[in-house]
Amino acid sequence: MTKNKINIGTRSSKLAMWQAHKVKGALEQNFPEAEVEIITIKTKGDAVLDVALSKIGDKGLFTREIEIALLDGRIDVAVHSLKDLPTTLPDKLTLGGVLPRGEVRDVLVSRDGRSLKELNSEDKIGTSSLRRQAQLLHFNPELKVVDIRGNVNTRLRKMKEGYCDAMVMAGAGYIRLGLESEVTEFLEPEVMLPAVSQGAVAMEIRENDPEMSEIIDSITDSNTFLTTAAERTFLKTIEGGCQVPVACYSEVSGDQIKLTGLVAAVDGSKLLKESVTCNIESANAEAAALAEKLLSMGGREILKTIR
Repeated sequence: MTKNKINIGTRSSKLAMWQAHKVKGALEQNFPEAEVEIITIKTKGDAVLDVALSKIGDKGLFTREIEIALLDGRIDVAVHSLKDLPTTLPDKLTLGGVLPRGEVRDVLVSRDGRSLKELNSEDKIGTSSLRRQAQLLHFNPELKVVDIRGNVNTRLRKMKEGYCDAMVMAGAGYIRLGLESEVTEFLEPEVMLPAVSQGAVAMEIRENDPEMSEIIDSITDSNTFLTTAAERTFLKTIEGGCQVPVACYSEVSGDQIKLTGLVAAVDGSKLLKESVTCNIESANAEAAALAEKLLSMGGREILKTIR
């Protein structure tokens, strides 16, 4: 390796920094001679905290400013939560690789330790995700869903101060921040299908940087890369961003992959869910076909009401 310094770009939240340090550690282990530095960059998603995510627009909300730094050459690799990374990347940028996937499931965190089944019509559940809102209301139409923004600790504080009675968030964040004791229950995919690529850490690089491509490839988990690629193909075919009630989750067993896709109405009144099992080699094609099937089953009409 000729590169003696690698600059990592990331958001400055505790969770984003955890991800960046995970990448830094993997790079330092494989390339001990290189100096690896983390550079923090503020994104639009970090700056606008008083508006619901679904109303801001979602293309690159948590990634665009970091990508500009990557294109400018200020950083060599951008580290993101893969679920925040749009399926269509800016020209001259590519997804270089992913770290081994963490916890995929969502979690319920409640003020008084009650489970999702125990919550009722008087309880407010906080989430900033239309995907979670749709599935919560499908599970129990009586629930009151309220928008909640901010990092994990900010949301915990808001809940404990009485803003809401419970919250649904990504489990990976709680585990990575050492807050698993706050979790009331892990929500199984049958109840709450996870977001596309949830739990995966992405490393975005410049297309014309073969050396960084080789470096990132050396720390990439091939199984995670393959499964999340299929999920992202599903999302791209649906033409959904991270602010539509769409989900796709993949499970690998041997050389087989099971893909489950979902499209739901925001109010939970309609929920379409289908699964397909296929050989890993045909995962992307089957993911696209699964998306088309859900669209033809009524998903297209559901999504028209949101866009």
